Amino acid sequence: MTKYIALALSMGALATTAFADMASVDTNADGMVSMEEAQAAYPDLTAEQFSEIDANGDGAIDDAEMTAATDAGLLPAS
Repeated sequence: MTKYIALALSMGALATTAFADMASVDTNADGMVSMEEAQAAYPDLTAEQFSEIDANGDGAIDDAEMTAATDAGLLPAS
C-alpha cells in the first residue's frame, strides 16, 4: 500500500512540473503553446521537432502534448 501512495504522490509531482513548464512557456495564457512561444523558451527547437511534439497537427502544443514531449525526452523537464 505504501508503494501505491508513493507512486501517486510522485505522479502528482510530475503533473505539477509539467503544468509549471506549460504555464511558463504559454506566455499569452491561452492554454496552447505556439511555435513562437516554444522557440522563445527552447531556442534550439526546430520546426521539425515542434511538429513531432504537436501530435494532433493543429499548429499548437497543448498540455497533454507538452507532458508527452517531456516524458519522451523531447523537451527538458524544467
